Amino acid sequence: MSAEEKNPGYLFSTLDNRCPRCRRGGIFKSSNPYKLQTTLKMHRTCPVCGQPTEIEVGFYYGTAYVSYGLTVSFSIFTFIAWWLLIGISVQEGDFRLLWWGITNAVLLVVLQPIFMRLSRSLWLSWFVKYDPDWRINNVSPESTERIVPEQMNNW
Repeated sequence: MSAEEKNPGYLFSTLDNRCPRCRRGGIFKSSNPYKLQTTLKMHRTCPVCGQPTEIEVGFYYGTAYVSYGLTVSFSIFTFIAWWLLIGISVQEGDFRLLWWGITNAVLLVVLQPIFMRLSRSLWLSWFVKYDPDWRINNVSPESTERIVPEQMNNW
């Protein structure tokens, strides 16, 4: 079995913003999340297997909750790391807690494009099942169960 034929893992393909159905095609048009004009521009369908990325109208509204969970988890992680490495003190004149807050806020702003993309990738992966036989089980946008073509982009 060649490296091309191996089944990609869920974690790597999700972190790399790959299609959840084939785990090979990129779901975003640009691979650079910091190209802000195209940060959230997605392919209409997966360039490899044809899986639609917009399953229904307003499908990605739920990603706000995922993004919130990611940023809260990141903040908890940075707080624990700061506490273990530098320490936290609330004594007068000790600003280590304030410096953690400033550092965390800057990191959250800098990492926001990555969190936004990751939340979309996770959200899509929770609704689209991995199909190792995607070449055999051909999917068309008309056969996808939740798509209503006349309602697409109607919001």
